[in-house]
Amino acid sequence: MMEICFVCTGNTCRSIMAERIAKKKAKERKLKDIKFSSCGVNAKKENITENAKRVLKELGYDARDRKSVKLRNIKPNVLYVAMTSALKQNLGKKCISCAELFEDVMDPYGQVEDIYRITARLIEKNVDVLLNKIESMRGER
Repeated sequence: MMEICFVCTGNTCRSIMAERIAKKKAKERKLKDIKFSSCGVNAKKENITENAKRVLKELGYDARDRKSVKLRNIKPNVLYVAMTSALKQNLGKKCISCAELFEDVMDPYGQVEDIYRITARLIEKNVDVLLNKIESMRGER
């Protein structure tokens, strides 16, 4: 079983969106042995933002409420995917950034719904590259 955890600042927008996008895309590709999660370095048990929920629902992803989860420690058998290169610097060796996949994902927190939509589409591209790499490493493509 492979574990991948998406990390952002508050775990109310980007990383939770990435988790839910990755879960659906992996299921569509029949990649059943990957567990996805998300957390935030400064998470404060807040709900996913309303704009994130609306955009996830619109794009066909899970849009249920969930309280944010704080990153407490780096687990040795988990691959962490930081939403930005700057965030990666704080997380250590078991981490890659979205910039290493496709492109950094800037924080849409407090922005209008269209910015969340752009953010979700960028996350989709990053997730596609990540899943392509996993399939390629396993010889599934």
